[in-house]
Amino acid sequence: MGDKQEKSFWKNTTSTVILAVLLVLSFFLIKPILLSIISGIILAFVFVPLYNKLLKKIPGRGLSAVIICLFFILIIILPLWFATPVLVDQSISIYLASQKMDFVTPLQTIFPTLFQVEGFSSEIGSIIYSFVTNITNSVMNMVSNLILHFPTLFLQSLVMFFTFFFVLRDNEKFVQYVQSLLPFQKEVENKLFKSSKDITFSVIYGQVILGILQGLIAGASFYIFGVENALFLLILACIAGIFPIIGTSVVWIPVALYLLMSNQIVAMIGITAFGIVGFIIENAVKPVFVSKRTNVHSAIILLGMIGGLFFIGILGVIIGPLILAYLFIVLEIYRDKRTPGVFIQDPKKSR
Repeated sequence: MGDKQEKSFWKNTTSTVILAVLLVLSFFLIKPILLSIISGIILAFVFVPLYNKLLKKIPGRGLSAVIICLFFILIIILPLWFATPVLVDQSISIYLASQKMDFVTPLQTIFPTLFQVEGFSSEIGSIIYSFVTNITNSVMNMVSNLILHFPTLFLQSLVMFFTFFFVLRDNEKFVQYVQSLLPFQKEVENKLFKSSKDITFSVIYGQVILGILQGLIAGASFYIFGVENALFLLILACIAGIFPIIGTSVVWIPVALYLLMSNQIVAMIGITAFGIVGFIIENAVKPVFVSKRTNVHSAIILLGMIGGLFFIGILGVIIGPLILAYLFIVLEIYRDKRTPGVFIQDPKKSR
């Protein structure tokens, strides 16, 4: 009896060690392409509703997935390909203009009392100058890195694209496989997956997609009213729109003030009107859009986005809040309280 227990112990120990070694080796193996894999999974989640609708009309999962992939290339990849040279040109133009721009005089004109001290005005002007210069430098460096590391980026994009295709085509099998690996009871497992799905929906659609939409609305106003370097400002507005609390106002308000100081009153009024539409989307449409889903506190999303940006990079803006949200989902499940949580709430219960 003792020999059997000892053999069983060593067998389990050996299996655990082998599994641990394989997991570690696998992690280091896929570490260079891990973000590409995660990007493909997130994109698949975004396009799953469209894929399911298409699948009802077109038989064949593979064909439907191919059509969605082509649609993805059409609406995202091609615009990026053609917009990149324009973005480079505009970022250089803004950088050169910022070197000659006087930031102090407009501030003294708008806020004469606050900026009457010469030293304070110069210091604030220097800060704004450094901020604008750093942004334009970052954009130019990003584009330069895209060109210099094109082979690596091409392989990473290829991994992302194939992950996107296979997860999209076999999304149900993918979910079932993940469920089979979880060490939870069936009831907890179902609750965890439902909450995770609702959270992911709220973050990706409610925050990211609608945030980009706000940025596109602000960007459209820049084009309509002839603002210089509109594409560069549009991208800044889309990035700012993703962040809760911050929003696109940090882009369109300075532009409107600049137009006001330049006596372009019609353009200023038009851009302000478009900005108000974006504000309405943020405060009226978004709550209705996610009203049937689990609601994530804005603080969690903002902290997750900023932390993810520093930790992972641009993709961390999406992954960061999801990681924090999933943590609070698990905490809520183990809390098992009837009262709603502070950070993760069911909108129906929190009203």
